[in-house]
Amino acid sequence: MWLQKEFQLKSRSRGFHLITGEIVENLPELSNIDCGLLHLLLQHTSASLTINENADPTVRQDFESHFNQFVPENAPYYLHDYEGSDDMPAHIKSSYLGVSLHIPITRGRLNLGTWQGVYLGEHRNRGGARRVVATINGE
Repeated sequence: MWLQKEFQLKSRSRGFHLITGEIVENLPELSNIDCGLLHLLLQHTSASLTINENADPTVRQDFESHFNQFVPENAPYYLHDYEGSDDMPAHIKSSYLGVSLHIPITRGRLNLGTWQGVYLGEHRNRGGARRVVATINGE
């Protein structure tokens, strides 16, 4: 079985946000899959998806702190700066982390590790709602 659908994530502030629950809520079809694969594509160039620690929120805070040091705003060599000082760094962070994920589906659930969750990296100060294309393949 193949299924593809699009949904929108709610608007979030800048930072890293645990969105596993929101993904599952938007994909009730997962419960019908015994063995399969979920592909997620975030249709944006200034946000990202990644999988990491789901228990301690300070991990997400540390991610934001690290990436803000790693990819600073107002670098003198940025040419693309007319959309704001947070825009070019957001594009770079998105490229480093990526905008797509593959997650196995087992017995109707995302087969993530005990301490794993899906993060949205919102790299803009006001990014707005984000669109996701979800493709499910399985039986």
